[in-house]
Amino acid sequence: MLKPLTLLAAAALATGGLGFGTVSDTRFDTMSHTRFDTACLWAGAAHAPGSQVVAGGSAYTCGADAAGPHWFRGGAAGASTVPNPGADSNPAGRFSAGARQPGTDYDDYCVGDQLISGVEDVFEAVPTSGGLLWKSAGPVAQWSFDPGVTQPKTSHRSSGLCHDGQLL
Repeated sequence: MLKPLTLLAAAALATGGLGFGTVSDTRFDTMSHTRFDTACLWAGAAHAPGSQVVAGGSAYTCGADAAGPHWFRGGAAGASTVPNPGADSNPAGRFSAGARQPGTDYDDYCVGDQLISGVEDVFEAVPTSGGLLWKSAGPVAQWSFDPGVTQPKTSHRSSGLCHDGQLL
């Protein structure tokens, strides 16, 4: 009696089980990281899955990951093809995860009583349990400003607004 069950189990495993795990998820195209029903946002404008934009000297391709719409950064590219207002407010509803922007005063923060200016970094939109936030992704030298675009040099804030790590 035990031998027929063992043979049945071996046959089931050899043919892909009893149907479990043999169905592919067609919502994802693993080659291009896209979910076919998801658009990506860049500065409030929707872009179709698989489309490409250029910003700050890099190409970004619209796709999706487990968290939803996502911009996948590629290689170097030419002038920007989309507006780049900077990381000047909450990215939710304006940018999808993976988008990068140069920092602004909005991104200023304090370490102890010292002000760290947001304009010195490039920020990436990252998903959180509550939506999206800007997270420092590197120095602003990684961002290529288009001709005629003035890079902010300093914050209008001072260290006098910092107290025990809090920006007042």
